[in-house]
Amino acid sequence: MGVWAKWAQGVLGLTLLASLPIRAATSVLIWPIDPVLEADQKAGALWLENRGSAPASLQVRVFAWRQGEYQDQYQAQREIIGSPPVATIAPGQKQLIRLTRTGTSPVGQEQSYRIIIDEIPTPLPADTTGQGTTAAIRLQMRYSVPLFVYGEGLWGKADPDGKRNADGVGKPQLSWRPVMVQGKPYVELRNTGPVHARLTDVVLQQGSQAKPIAEGLLGYVLPGASMRWPAPFAATPGGAIKGRVNGQAAAEAIRQGQ
Repeated sequence: MGVWAKWAQGVLGLTLLASLPIRAATSVLIWPIDPVLEADQKAGALWLENRGSAPASLQVRVFAWRQGEYQDQYQAQREIIGSPPVATIAPGQKQLIRLTRTGTSPVGQEQSYRIIIDEIPTPLPADTTGQGTTAAIRLQMRYSVPLFVYGEGLWGKADPDGKRNADGVGKPQLSWRPVMVQGKPYVELRNTGPVHARLTDVVLQQGSQAKPIAEGLLGYVLPGASMRWPAPFAATPGGAIKGRVNGQAAAEAIRQGQ
């Protein structure tokens, strides 16, 4: 049975032991930040590097990623395995996490996953003065990395070596509309294309007025899904949205739907 959860993107989580000094000795660098398993790949790699001053113990899990009711949803799955599931990395060292496909992906489809990397906190040192455990706030870091997996006949990225048919590279099909949620303005974006849309630097325009919906990453819209974000003002049918999709160099206009 799948366990559903909702997490914000990026770094999450705090474990509070006392409202005194903060201690964080680990800093993990993760690459690539946009891993994919193309249709002709059985496995891929994710690298973790400990840039901190203390050993980092990490748990790696891969969840199925869906979007419903305008929210991200995660579910346990067995289609993609991350190995090793637990690793301890010394300062300045790297760890390879192998992402392995256990079966065949649906033909012509993109499947979405989230790789959740949790720091396993170590016990705080005892207080040598005899007053017990040293009081502090211990940060427990959580990293969330998207993973997209493709079935035969669909590619996620162009192949620089020309071994893949460029016509098979999927493109999102986006539309947007203004909505009101509990009296507040939102924009709703729908993706009817075969692959995800990663949205950055999105701006809402209305006549001479233009304001960013988000500076930097706004979020993702998965295939067949709709997502909503707060708008800086209430748009009318004559408004427009522009943004960068899947890392493209220039912003493009997103058509307004019904």
